[in-house]
Amino acid sequence: MTEISSISGDIQASLLSQALPYMQAYAGKRVVIKFGGHAMGDAALGRAFARDVALLRQSGVQPVVVHGGGPQIGAMLKRMGIESKFKGGMRVTDKATVEIVEMVLAGSINKGIVADFNAEGARAIGLCGKDGNMLRARKMQRSVRDPDSRIEEIVDLGFVGEPVRVNPAVIDTVAEAGLIPVIAPVAYGDDGETYNVNADTFTGAIAGAMDADRLLFLTDVPGVLDKDGALIEALTVSQALALISDGTISGGMIPKVETCIDAIERGVEAVVIVNGKVPHSVLLELFTRHGAGTMIKRDD
Repeated sequence: MTEISSISGDIQASLLSQALPYMQAYAGKRVVIKFGGHAMGDAALGRAFARDVALLRQSGVQPVVVHGGGPQIGAMLKRMGIESKFKGGMRVTDKATVEIVEMVLAGSINKGIVADFNAEGARAIGLCGKDGNMLRARKMQRSVRDPDSRIEEIVDLGFVGEPVRVNPAVIDTVAEAGLIPVIAPVAYGDDGETYNVNADTFTGAIAGAMDADRLLFLTDVPGVLDKDGALIEALTVSQALALISDGTISGGMIPKVETCIDAIERGVEAVVIVNGKVPHSVLLELFTRHGAGTMIKRDD
């Protein structure tokens, strides 16, 4: 038993030693993380994520977390007897629905994540885009092509918004106080209405306004895959666009990669698509040599 314990200790010491240069490199850096997908629905992965973010904060990193909650919203709407309707792959959000969206995102989900962080010794605070006029949105206009007629039409998604401008002052204040901001993607429009903003788009806008050093998207896939299904560890913006053009990047990965590119154009140093189903994927990405996903950076 003593021998096993000793070996375990040696391995732990070795891992910490290898991680130290990366921990030093990220000290004082701003890392924005989109938390969503499978990891949000798995209690064990959620606790592991909270532990990772707490460690980042203790290591001197300034993490900012933005979360989604589509499945939880759908479940609550079903419980309330409100039918979910989708157009072009996006939820149609009427007045009744947006009230439920805000209640779930800025309420139960947000405070649950905050509680997990605090339980791990971190000090987190829940926010949404409305707080401190952090993010202003406008009604999204989206066109959808009819599969039969091939005619494009503008669909009304109701109170679904897209970012117009970001004021990161409240995030800066919270982070500089040693707290971890946990942000729900709900925002006011200039028309005074409440808008549900796609969490990926919201995260990219926040990271760009903060000039974040890293933006991590926790997803349900390993990252960007090539035509043979192998992980592509690094891409430039032009390479990513070429992969979209030739069909290598397809389906739901297209808008995610486009959001990555938009964040880089807004000022983010690099964006990484990470598999949130892998425990401690955030630490693997930031504090190991090989990383844990696909990194996209601007062209040299």
